[in-house]
Amino acid sequence: MKPKILIIVSNASSIGSGNRRTGTFLSEVAHPYEEFSKADYQIDFASLTGETPYLDALNLANDPDNLKFLTGTGWSDMQKGVQLSDVNSDEYDAVFIPGGLAPMVDMPEAPLLKKLIAEVYERNGVIGAVCHGPVSLLNVKLSDGSYLVHGKNITSFTTEEEDNYAREDVPFDLQIALTEQGAIFHAAEPWSANSLVDENLVTGQNPASAKGVGEKIVAILESKKA
Repeated sequence: MKPKILIIVSNASSIGSGNRRTGTFLSEVAHPYEEFSKADYQIDFASLTGETPYLDALNLANDPDNLKFLTGTGWSDMQKGVQLSDVNSDEYDAVFIPGGLAPMVDMPEAPLLKKLIAEVYERNGVIGAVCHGPVSLLNVKLSDGSYLVHGKNITSFTTEEEDNYAREDVPFDLQIALTEQGAIFHAAEPWSANSLVDENLVTGQNPASAKGVGEKIVAILESKKA
């Protein structure tokens, strides 16, 4: 059977006291989606509420993978994603959470999301996230009571990047929050491609890292098939 991947997206459309418009950052979902599609995996979408999600960075629609996502099956499937409470975690070999500022709104806590991530991870599934998507990894506790990120080599949108992007809009600093829960954080140059693997956990720093995250998730799943 072909591997099954669940992409979990935010339902938030604004962030901060100024109600900055946001959503899932286009390339952060489109580039991994293309890698999963090329590998012929089954790709499903879910969101916390099941309502239609939002896309950000539509100005990047001329990128080939982004355009393919928008005009092909990607965006239409994303709009038809199910509510997370209707998802059976046992069905999935991997879970991927794209970024954009939106996950900083509805994913720092989200108990059901944390439970699903822990369940998939603890049965040897792959967990991937990019940019602000790793906020979904915060407060995920494993069955032994430890934080999922504790002792793991990971990355996300960095403090330095946030200082020049959305510092006034985000509720907290993601790099600091992950480090406080024991993550071994790896920051590359701002806006450069940086994706990391630590066992079954794959993280990326920013939009330029999304393709690498997708490629690494595929590589892990292919190695499991072998």
